[in-house]
Amino acid sequence: MKYRVLCITDRSDRPETELFVGLKKSGVDISVIGNPTGKHYHRLKESGISSHDLILKSRFDVKGIRFIRNLLQQNHFDILYCFNNPAASNTLIASRGMAHQIITYRGTIGNVSYLSPASWTTHLHPRVNRIICVSNAVRDFLMNMKFLWKRLPAGHAQTIYKGHDISWYRTPAADLSRFNIPAHAFTVGFAGRNRPHKGIDYLLKSAQWLPPDAAVHFILMGNLDDANLRAMAQNSPFKNRIHFTGYRNDVPAIVAACDAFIMPSTKREGLSRAVIEAMSCGTAPIVTDVGGLPEMAVQRESGLIIPPENSAAIAQAILELYQNPDLKKKMGENARRRIQTHFNIETTVEKTRQLFEEVISATI
Repeated sequence: MKYRVLCITDRSDRPETELFVGLKKSGVDISVIGNPTGKHYHRLKESGISSHDLILKSRFDVKGIRFIRNLLQQNHFDILYCFNNPAASNTLIASRGMAHQIITYRGTIGNVSYLSPASWTTHLHPRVNRIICVSNAVRDFLMNMKFLWKRLPAGHAQTIYKGHDISWYRTPAADLSRFNIPAHAFTVGFAGRNRPHKGIDYLLKSAQWLPPDAAVHFILMGNLDDANLRAMAQNSPFKNRIHFTGYRNDVPAIVAACDAFIMPSTKREGLSRAVIEAMSCGTAPIVTDVGGLPEMAVQRESGLIIPPENSAAIAQAILELYQNPDLKKKMGENARRRIQTHFNIETTVEKTRQLFEEVISATI
């Protein structure tokens, strides 16, 4: 089946970029509109993908709309695949009056509603044919939305996990002594942004439930320069064992050196890239039963799944891995294997290609 796809995105991360490359290799005629400042943008050029430089500054970017419309007028595309809200809203405006199949991508739970005017300019727009969701949790949120008689048609939102390759994370483990973490310490890692729903406060409070003599250290990566978090860490019984690193370019190397990685989110998680990276490195994950997080690990086989907003449960999970080195090792190995089998880039490419063909076939 022959068809042409135009993907509209921003700074593609590696999984997204490799999806484009994989689709090209599988025979899909694909072009990409993207932000040329993206870290992996060069891969598009190297792979022979027709790429067009564009930075969309808002959901209504006049210059961006003109750019996209000119491209659509000069080229025939069957499918327009929009990877974020600015891409969707500007593309829907630019393609007005044209016959395209439009697909959007959704990576988080929430902030979409029949009562939200902004949602009607993106995922709920009548011209959107499918919504690809990063997890079943995101899909279920969208499919369960309703207002009076309004609901999404059956199958309108579909899950395709963002694919990875564990070879991307084969980096030597970092030397944690640079953060004043002793060699014998059991280190729990976290990486993410400072958002209330990330549950970092519950992670810090978990130290109160740990034995004072437990050789447990916490290493928190990301822009977490928050006065409240710093105060909690300073008042913690483990204050000398809580290490804020700030933003890092070597997160996978640091995570690979950790004994466990935790994502203590309280809501809205789609599918955590940080957890996938940790699992790919063979680091045992601890995740809360929130959104798509429990889809990532099999309980007590490739990770520990705990209730959200529960510092005692966090401490208990840390202690279980701390006191059982063999269990920790087994979970880390199984975590890496799970990424290979359930979240690999080859499967993502194939399922995306199948969805494209399904959408095209529905118009014939």
